[in-house]
Amino acid sequence: MEPDTLSLDEALEDLVSAEDFLDYFTVPYEAAVVHVNRLHILQRFHDYLARHANPMPEGDAARCAIYKKWLTQAYEDFVVSDALTEKVFAVFQNVPMAEGGMSSFVSLDKVFR
Repeated sequence: MEPDTLSLDEALEDLVSAEDFLDYFTVPYEAAVVHVNRLHILQRFHDYLARHANPMPEGDAARCAIYKKWLTQAYEDFVVSDALTEKVFAVFQNVPMAEGGMSSFVSLDKVFR
């Protein structure tokens, strides 16, 4: 992938791993942190974009800056914390049950959103 010759959208199509995203957006990272939290980092990145970057600007440079900002934040979340604490995925989000105890049940409609 040659970032100088591809549009941002074209480059994004080629990114498949957390490391690919971090390398492309030049976010420094420790491999050990990414190895343990790669899916959590990418999901948190997606969540940040959905929550804070809408509407997305038109130009590649402005979009790239936003992507880098939120990817950096997503990565940093897991440098200072862990997946159990951050509860990115629904399976980690325990809710109290009426009869007592806790449940981490995830309905299929939430899985396929």
